[in-house]
Amino acid sequence: MRVGDVPLLASAFQSRPGLHDRIDRAWAGRTSVVLSGGGGVGKSQLAAARAHQALAAGTEVVVWVNAADVAQVVTGYAAAALRVRADGARGQDAESDARAFRNWLAATSRSWLVVLDDVADMESVEPWWPPSSPTQDGRVLATSRRRDALLSGGGRAVVDVGTYAPDEAIAYLRDRFTDAPHLLDAQAPDLLRELGHLPLALSHAGAYMINEDVPCEPYLRLFTDQRSRLEALLPPEADTEGYGRPVAPALLLALDAVQRRDPVGVAAPTLCLTAHLDPVGHPSSLWADAAVTSYLSAHRGMPSDPVTAEQAWSVLRLLHHYSLITFDSQDGARAVRMHALTARAARESAPANLIAAAVPAAADALAAIWPESDHTDFDLTAVLRANAAALAAVAGALLWRRDDHPVLGRAGESLLAAGLYTAAVSYFERLAAEAGRLLGDEHAETLETRSALATAYRLAERLEEAISGGERAATDAERLLGDDHPTTVRAYANLANSYALAGHTVEAIAIGERVVTDRERVLGEGHPTTVESRVGLAGYYHEAGRTEEAIVVAERAVADAERLLGDDDPVTLVARGVLAALRLATGHVDDVIVDGERLVADAERNLGTGHPDTRRIRDTLADAYRASGRLDHAIDVGRLNVTETERLLGEDHPDTVMARIELAARYWDAGRAEEAMVLARRLVNSDDPDGLSAYAGLTLFYEKTGQAEEARTLRRVVADVGRVLGEDRSEAIGVEEKVALLERAAADLGRLLGEDHSHTVTVRGGIGFVLVEAGRLQEAIPLLERVAADTERLFGIQEAIEDFINVAAAYSRVDRTEEAITLLKRVVADADRILGPHHPDTHEARAALAICYRKVWRIGSSIAVLSRMAVAAARARLDGPRTRKPRE
Repeated sequence: MRVGDVPLLASAFQSRPGLHDRIDRAWAGRTSVVLSGGGGVGKSQLAAARAHQALAAGTEVVVWVNAADVAQVVTGYAAAALRVRADGARGQDAESDARAFRNWLAATSRSWLVVLDDVADMESVEPWWPPSSPTQDGRVLATSRRRDALLSGGGRAVVDVGTYAPDEAIAYLRDRFTDAPHLLDAQAPDLLRELGHLPLALSHAGAYMINEDVPCEPYLRLFTDQRSRLEALLPPEADTEGYGRPVAPALLLALDAVQRRDPVGVAAPTLCLTAHLDPVGHPSSLWADAAVTSYLSAHRGMPSDPVTAEQAWSVLRLLHHYSLITFDSQDGARAVRMHALTARAARESAPANLIAAAVPAAADALAAIWPESDHTDFDLTAVLRANAAALAAVAGALLWRRDDHPVLGRAGESLLAAGLYTAAVSYFERLAAEAGRLLGDEHAETLETRSALATAYRLAERLEEAISGGERAATDAERLLGDDHPTTVRAYANLANSYALAGHTVEAIAIGERVVTDRERVLGEGHPTTVESRVGLAGYYHEAGRTEEAIVVAERAVADAERLLGDDDPVTLVARGVLAALRLATGHVDDVIVDGERLVADAERNLGTGHPDTRRIRDTLADAYRASGRLDHAIDVGRLNVTETERLLGEDHPDTVMARIELAARYWDAGRAEEAMVLARRLVNSDDPDGLSAYAGLTLFYEKTGQAEEARTLRRVVADVGRVLGEDRSEAIGVEEKVALLERAAADLGRLLGEDHSHTVTVRGGIGFVLVEAGRLQEAIPLLERVAADTERLFGIQEAIEDFINVAAAYSRVDRTEEAITLLKRVVADADRILGPHHPDTHEARAALAICYRKVWRIGSSIAVLSRMAVAAARARLDGPRTRKPRE
């Protein structure tokens, strides 16, 4: 099974057997190897070769993850978790699925290879590093430009990757020039030395020489002549990544050649703009946008007709031919790629006026091709977010010359639409700080960004911060911009939503009424934003129990929208949906079904079947079906919503989770309790027992189905375990209270999830650990024994080894060392048989056994165990990585 896009091997790829031997030797004693070296030395190609080799050899799961930032690691792991059907990977959120994948790696007997390509922020990626495999069949291979000591932490082996050896470089040119052997002349060794034997530089030079039919000797003259022109652009002290001087000259020579090709003069501005986007790729449609073609026309350096989209794509193909970029029109949202080293060289070589024009053109084009609604293409919007982030990272203040560019806010909104609320909070925190630094704390755009940050806090359920931040943003906007300024009104509207979500309906209504009044006065009664505000106010009235007033407000909103915007306008459809929900709440079931069926059809026709507002309208219809006793119809609608959210938003989106909760509740109402509970219990991440938020979905299901006692019990479990874990740092509790809380939590989970559920077993084990820490070993041992036995019975000995080691340690501390030895001998034998002699858990069990032997003065036995550990380690180094045969 392959997960992720494993790169194809380059033309004239050199296998570099010496490096592969070093990787094999590193893997012999470790499970994680990091290829470390400067940009352009071929780390990713080496990793790709190992990945292809693993697939050919029958490795069962090969996962390729772009690890340039931790968010991509989490997303990659989450996708892998779903592909391998990891326990706990149920699409509740990306981080939970990523943890499920790590747990799967630690437990599976299948062979696997995980490649983390281009690790830049090791501090952020390290907590997500793949765990050790339960057998010798799991391996991790990472690439990174970093060279610091952190790479070798955590038991990782580091293999330094340098440039080609002279013979490898010659072999590369010989293979590259197979169809043009006359290009390889006597000056080849001198040319290779000038290029520094750098694989990326050879790639550029080779492409130039083939396309221009230039042999080594004349190319060397061109190369050396051009060096002085680049000294000022790439001085050694600016080369912080160790790229060396040769790369930029090779790049510029190729660029000069493309500049002379038709359409003349367009290559340089094309390369400059590309260099400011995400190296991993961007859509080719960006080059058809008017902002880009106007930029290319203005900066081609010669009078000519305006550049067309077709000409822009033609230049991309030329740049691809010269290996300056990769352009594959079939590669969807990442059709245009550029090596990060090439991009850096291009940016640093471009004149300031060209960069100043390229940055806003790229930003304008990104904003222009961004879908109006993210749900229509989440893959595309994810790529656009990555490109906006890359642009912001290299553009600096250029994106803030005319306040902040709209693409910055759009990228944040897209994070919210994707349900990546934690990432959105971090994004808007950085954006607000940047706005304050560049524009000033009292600038309108700064205030707008702070209001958006408060919205992100609200959606991330950080309500205290949402309210406090929203209050500051609203009052500051009112003080600095005035009551009627759009930023002020938006800030108060956001604050009203935060108040409502926190249950402060009085405050929400007061602000909501003010917002409606302000927007009626400034924008007019029929403006879409005014109608939306009135719909929001109706919701606040309903939350406060004032449903009749809510209906009056919603009816007016619908009437205004239909009269001024039309029946099929999105704002009208949303208002009709809210009114239907309010009428359902007051018992108008039959009317809601009649109107709701028509409304769903209208929404699906005008908004699309998967649009968020369509799904909400469909939910109201399902509720009406349920209220009328047409439960099968309600279930059918619920299934459709689950299917649509999974298809469009992914397994981890909050809307997908909520759709599953609603469907489970409808199964329950239909008397299909078993199906309901199966779906509801999937909401609990069984592989993350300390993740107390995992119970939120199940709690909500209990509430929706009238199982109030079960909901209260789950909340009590969260509170009890949270107190033991010390979440309330202001409260210190003693051993007796910890034990009592955990006993109650274990009993509660046993009733709700079952005595054999992993959460129940884990909490029960927590009681034993509390007693061990308190020195009450005699009381702890029976609990530890039960947890170990339950874990072995339920999940297999490979999962119980650590638990049995804990039991043996407790035996030893109460002078039951002989029993500890007997137990550990069995554990070592099982670990040897199931996990293999050089698995970390096997080593840990042997080490514990050796310690017990030494404690009872059986020194010979202790030495024998330690010797076996040394032999196993040596054999692992000699054997190298093993690949499990494919399962039949």
